[in-house]
Amino acid sequence: MWKSDLPYEITAATTIKWVDEATTKGLNQVISSPDWTLKYYLRTNAGNEGHTATGTQYSNSTGWEFTISATDSAGFDAGDWYWSAIATKDSEVFILGEGQLVVRQSLIYTGTPTPVDNRTQTEQDLDAVTAAIRAIIADKAAKYSIGGRSFERINLPELRAREAELKARVFSEKRYSLKSQGLGDPKNLYVRF
Repeated sequence: MWKSDLPYEITAATTIKWVDEATTKGLNQVISSPDWTLKYYLRTNAGNEGHTATGTQYSNSTGWEFTISATDSAGFDAGDWYWSAIATKDSEVFILGEGQLVVRQSLIYTGTPTPVDNRTQTEQDLDAVTAAIRAIIADKAAKYSIGGRSFERINLPELRAREAELKARVFSEKRYSLKSQGLGDPKNLYVRF
């Protein structure tokens, strides 16, 4: 089974490199760099953005090496991106895999730095729900709107349920991020005797 080595998380304005090995597809057809072209198509739904990375033969192997330059990635908007790895040879076309990656905003700046918000959409939603609960409890607001929906005092249990759901989602995202970076699983507890 083919596996992509494209990183799960990248930062805009940095160089991204990875290597993919040869594989088989179709009727045990060997797909390797000497005979096949492998391209990654990256797109986001945040705008009309996309990028195509074409692999070159990696060293003396049958795999491909990919590079996205820092100049090219500088234009990547932060957020969720989607990719598809397409192998082609003459009129044959195979999708080797598809997936998702996260682009983080670059912290590189010139001149005076501007504020940065690297929270995920889930973290932003959690902060909005928490602010709504606080406003209702402090009696600052009889009504509160989040994303086009209005909430009143009587909706406080609904807001608390949504807050609990978002907290669980944020924890899950952070857990996955730590695991994917090789930093361990925060749910594991080790005891030393």
